[in-house]
Amino acid sequence: MRSVIKGASYILAHTPDMVVQNGTTQTTERVVNPESEYLSNLPSHLRSFDDCLAYWPNQVYIGNKLPSDLEGVQFPYYDKKCDVTSRYGKYGQMMPEAELYLLMQAVDVFDLIELDADFVSAHKSELEANEAIDEGVMSRVKDGVSAEKVSSLIEDEGALGLYLDGKLVGCCKRAHEIDNNLSAEYMLENLASKATEVLSILEVVKKAGISKEDVDYVIDCCEEACGDENQRGGGNFAKASAEIAGLTNATGSDARGFCAGPTHAMIEAAALVASGAYKCVIVAAGGCTAKLGMNGKNHVEKGLPVLEDMLGGFAVVLTPDDGVNPYIDLGHLGRHTVGTGSAPQNVMQSLVYDPLEAAGLEVTDVDKYSPEMQNPDITKAGGAGDVPLANYKMIAALGVKKGQLDRKDIPAFAKDHGFIGWAPTQGHIPSGIPAIGVARDQILAGNWKRLMVIGKGSLFLGRLTNLFDGVSYMVCANDGAGMESQGVSDEEVRGLVAKAMKDFAATLLAQADAE
Repeated sequence: MRSVIKGASYILAHTPDMVVQNGTTQTTERVVNPESEYLSNLPSHLRSFDDCLAYWPNQVYIGNKLPSDLEGVQFPYYDKKCDVTSRYGKYGQMMPEAELYLLMQAVDVFDLIELDADFVSAHKSELEANEAIDEGVMSRVKDGVSAEKVSSLIEDEGALGLYLDGKLVGCCKRAHEIDNNLSAEYMLENLASKATEVLSILEVVKKAGISKEDVDYVIDCCEEACGDENQRGGGNFAKASAEIAGLTNATGSDARGFCAGPTHAMIEAAALVASGAYKCVIVAAGGCTAKLGMNGKNHVEKGLPVLEDMLGGFAVVLTPDDGVNPYIDLGHLGRHTVGTGSAPQNVMQSLVYDPLEAAGLEVTDVDKYSPEMQNPDITKAGGAGDVPLANYKMIAALGVKKGQLDRKDIPAFAKDHGFIGWAPTQGHIPSGIPAIGVARDQILAGNWKRLMVIGKGSLFLGRLTNLFDGVSYMVCANDGAGMESQGVSDEEVRGLVAKAMKDFAATLLAQADAE
């Protein structure tokens, strides 16, 4: 059996106040240099929600524009307005900060988020009008508390403030007085990730046209960790998000692999479906507050708006082969093994060329490659260059060495087989998976045959190993072969036998009547 991609969703939550209050670059700066010029100038470099709606890469992310449309926009993008400014797109939506706070309170089951009653009254109807939010979520929104109560929780009990346009509108409480793993900082980080993951799941259920009851497994692949001092990182974001999203028949677990996490999770999900263990699996992740404004200093210094002001999220539905939707080729996976090493050539050999050679393919037989899809508007200003382009040049250079490309073809390879990055720099969010939605559409339309998704991770960040990490898989056009090879179940066999016996009996009766 093969597993197919039934649908994908992508969401963004605009969080300018969280950039100031919760992004690691900013929280560190307040400790090291609280009177810094950067912190003073930061508020004047924050974008409005309307600015974000008119930002080209954001509209590509939620599906109102194609990556190929972005190629026609002169770089840089931050000063160009997109002609589409809708908050809702083919794959998902952009959510303003006020709605996110209400959603964070709705997904909180331990009364950690407290919102000002006036704030709730002013914005509750906005969340209720959201196309993805259902009655189950809205029933969890509380009326709120007094402004005095919010201030008291911050001043006396170590809560972290939630702000809107610089005004205090709520707070996130700590979950334990001593355990740092349950501090207000981590609770806020985890609830923001959970809320954006829930929104992604609600969107993908609609986009894929499935019933919530159909989902029987969820895999979360964000970069956060939840647990107390006895089991930091024990999880389970997946099951917690499934609960709020109303996936009553689902269980689930978390997969972690830094930026490679989503690619590991997609392979695991595809294998679970192909094995028959589960019939409908959702791979999902919410955003990362720590990475908000990560390159903020560089952006402010260069006179740019702070472009890392969006929490990202995504969800992908995998089901058994239906003979139509593109399938994940589990027979030809790329693997960065323990013995691969970290040399760029070795990495690309293991992740790109090994699976291609095993499948009898050359590098040009894949229509598009999706490695790290970071938006170059963000990374170039931050000093990291154009990350997707660097990957494509590396793939092409190795292709030249193997005699599959001419040296003069390297620039054309990046254009013909690559994408310009459009995803926010949220670690796991850009890692290959942003291209799933558009690739599924293009494959179903007959324009593409294959997409290779490449996930790479930096395991040394965990201070347990110096190893690099990475896996890859191909999404392929469905030729119907998987349906033919699936065979039939015992129940189906019994049904076929019963029908054959019934037809045979009917034939005998007809013959008897004729005599």
